[in-house]
Amino acid sequence: MKKLAVIGSGVMGRGIAYVSAVGGFQTTLFDVEQRQLDSAQGELVSIFQKGIDRGKISKEDSDSAQGRLTYSTDMAQAVKEADLVIEAVPEKAEIKKAVFEKLDEYAGGSCYFATNTSTMSPTEIASFTNRPERVIAMHFFNPVHKMPLVEIVRGLETSDETADYVEAAAKQMGKETVVINEFPGFVTSRISALVGNEAFYMLQEGLGTPEEIDKAIKLGLNYPMGPFELGDLVGLDARLNNLKYLHEKLGEKYRPAPLLEKYVKAGRLGRKSGRGVYDYTKQ
Repeated sequence: MKKLAVIGSGVMGRGIAYVSAVGGFQTTLFDVEQRQLDSAQGELVSIFQKGIDRGKISKEDSDSAQGRLTYSTDMAQAVKEADLVIEAVPEKAEIKKAVFEKLDEYAGGSCYFATNTSTMSPTEIASFTNRPERVIAMHFFNPVHKMPLVEIVRGLETSDETADYVEAAAKQMGKETVVINEFPGFVTSRISALVGNEAFYMLQEGLGTPEEIDKAIKLGLNYPMGPFELGDLVGLDARLNNLKYLHEKLGEKYRPAPLLEKYVKAGRLGRKSGRGVYDYTKQ
């Protein structure tokens, strides 16, 4: 049985751990904080139970998958026997650099490294290691257990062997894949960032309410979620960080809307803070 480690037990990390365990990987979820791991474990138990209740997974398969999941605050222990490590820490270069330098030290020489990023350069991240040919990006989507796609992004030095291995791993997790070459924002983040940012400009200009704008996009363009609903789900701070990166790399069309920056400064980050564009404290 292949062994997989997920670094970071936030929203994305815990979702990746879920699909990894369901896919048959012996999975270790790592975080520096035990409190965060306890929260992740509680949510994963809930996701498994909801899957059983809705007929998405049998109780037997759920029990087996949960038996393949372990939790650790010891990175060296978590990754030392892993065949594949997927990093899912915040989208900040200094954090990813520190993580990958440690991974390079702790993981076996044959281990593959993947970064779950929506915008950042896998080539740059690979440079933090002594094995750039074994580094690639796996862009999962939120919520991981529901969204079918993994966008796999090759860096400058990513080998064919690495790309093939990671694509096979994603398919074992039940995902559809696209394999593309690196360019800032990849495919999906460039489009999503533009739509979400333009929606904030519309709101700023008084064109309509958030509800009206979301409804227009969903029903007029057949999007499953409106841009404000999606922004609140992924986190407005994460959306702002992505836009700042894309603005730096690709120019003015990605300049963040001032209203989005104002929301983030106010602590209105979306569902995770209880309030973003919409108010979740009354639900």
